[in-house]
Amino acid sequence: MRLVWLCLLLMVVASPLTAFSQEQVQPACEGSEKECAAKALKDHVVTRVDFWRDALVKPILDRMGAAPPKLVEYLNLDNIKNGFPNKPRAANLTPEFRRDVHNAIAEIPFEVRQLLSRKLAGIYFVEDLGGTGYTNEVVDDGAKAVAGFIVLDMSVLAKQTANAWATWKENTPFKAQPGIRLVAEIETKQQNNRKNAIQYILLHEMGHVISINDKFHPSWKLDASEIPSSADYPWLWSSWVVSPEGNRFVTHYDRDFAQRKDVVYYLGAKLPADQMIAAYDNLEQTNFATLYSVTNPFDDFAEAFASYVHTVLMKKPFEIRIYRDDKLAKLYKSCWTEKRCLQKRRMLERLFN
Repeated sequence: MRLVWLCLLLMVVASPLTAFSQEQVQPACEGSEKECAAKALKDHVVTRVDFWRDALVKPILDRMGAAPPKLVEYLNLDNIKNGFPNKPRAANLTPEFRRDVHNAIAEIPFEVRQLLSRKLAGIYFVEDLGGTGYTNEVVDDGAKAVAGFIVLDMSVLAKQTANAWATWKENTPFKAQPGIRLVAEIETKQQNNRKNAIQYILLHEMGHVISINDKFHPSWKLDASEIPSSADYPWLWSSWVVSPEGNRFVTHYDRDFAQRKDVVYYLGAKLPADQMIAAYDNLEQTNFATLYSVTNPFDDFAEAFASYVHTVLMKKPFEIRIYRDDKLAKLYKSCWTEKRCLQKRRMLERLFN
């Protein structure tokens, strides 16, 4: 096994994404110039498929590396536009980190890598992104979305184990309160490592890429008001509807899921911790795979995709345990053997078939 890992590591190190010049590119705007940044982002070269032609013909395992300068420029402009103070820069990938990323991708089922082969422009690493992951569409000359690229922050991932990361993530919607705690488990103790944290995060982002130009949901760049009710998106309509005001998506379950509108990940908790159990009780009355799925139609699919591949195809654990005064008060598991998720399971099965 050590010899195999060494060979794989040498393949990654010997196959850099040489199509991109590594000279540094300075953003065209200063930090306060949001309007300038928005203008510079429009039709930026990294959103065009021509920029990624060489990457798209490489084997999947070779479509990874430090972010090329033009992508770094794009990310900085995007942060300026959205008012984020972070200034992304290309990551300096260590051999150990490259090995973990390579093995994380190599262990993902063949069916997934096959679906990605024509859509994944690559997985690129930066530092100071302002979040764990970022995925965006790539369009052809007719402005049709045909592919996508993934960006991950190496500085966030470098110190994470799978269960520690999952526990942190699943706690972010809730304000801490004494005597109540949530623990997430997505790996066994033997497999609770950085490589598998990277793998689960990648599965979510890969779900976004695979959904591009498919019949799961519309482009995340479109407003809800731009989506006609006759649009052919079976996944979308199985859980979501455009609000009466026409300006946002709401779920079929909002009447009975009081916490749903206040489920916010990463950007500031809105729910007190004593609402954890009620939130997961209500989740079990829906067809959503995870609590994160209820935030929007696009993460609904990406979360379900990651959960299905992880638990069904890879046969790995997924448990949310909520403790009150150190006693187990709620256990939430993957929904893929339950009737409530059967319709979405069948859609995923058809995708892989």
